[in-house]
Amino acid sequence: MDGDSEASRTGVVAVADHGAIRVLTLNRPEARNAVDVPMRERLLEELQRATGDPGVRAIVLTGAGGTFSAGGDVRSMEGAGPDAVRARLAPVHKAVRLIATCGTPVVAAVEGAAAGLGVSLAAVCDHVVAAEDARFVAAFGKVGLVADGGLLWTLPQRVGMGRAKEMLVFGRTVPARRACEIGLADSLAPPGGALDAALALAAEAAALAPLSVAAAKRLLARNEHSLKRLLESEREEQAALFGTADFAEGRAAFAERRPPRFEGR
Repeated sequence: MDGDSEASRTGVVAVADHGAIRVLTLNRPEARNAVDVPMRERLLEELQRATGDPGVRAIVLTGAGGTFSAGGDVRSMEGAGPDAVRARLAPVHKAVRLIATCGTPVVAAVEGAAAGLGVSLAAVCDHVVAAEDARFVAAFGKVGLVADGGLLWTLPQRVGMGRAKEMLVFGRTVPARRACEIGLADSLAPPGGALDAALALAAEAAALAPLSVAAAKRLLARNEHSLKRLLESEREEQAALFGTADFAEGRAAFAERRPPRFEGR
């Protein structure tokens, strides 16, 4: 399918329409699509625009340059106090709740790595297509933070509590085939083919009665109030962790590409 150039926009989230399907592409390939504040705000804006457009019958979320997303932009977190942390999380929380509760089907197309917040954004989508060589890692503990973007809500629902702990407590990386076996991903595609597969799947959803699909999503999201409470708790825990010495060490170790030395303070 060819994108409609009149409906295409570039920026930190690129937008292109393929018929009734809107593709939103996380577009900082030089940073492996790390999600900084401008990208968070733009993603929310584009999701709101897409879900409010009756001509958009399905959404595909993907990443540029062969990577879905390296997660939150650790380099942009230095010196952030509790209020700044809450402000950073606000657009992400709104975006996650919108994906979970909107009437528009949302399909994630994952190539390369989905790490940290990248896993959160993929996991909340209605269907995750993963390239066979993709991988998922949610090792927030390696930088001294807690999982955010609602992952503590979505991941146990997708994979069960025990497997969620493998990723969130033990920091294990999950390759695509294993992700598909446990339910973190829903289907596999050849390397480089995740977007095409996601577009084909989105076209199936777009062909269904939109009011029926929207009703199904609303009913499936009936426990969304628990997501709201989780996001509120996540916000406060993350704001506290940003002020710890361990996060300062995790951030420095990340920048210096060395193992962190945590002291529990």
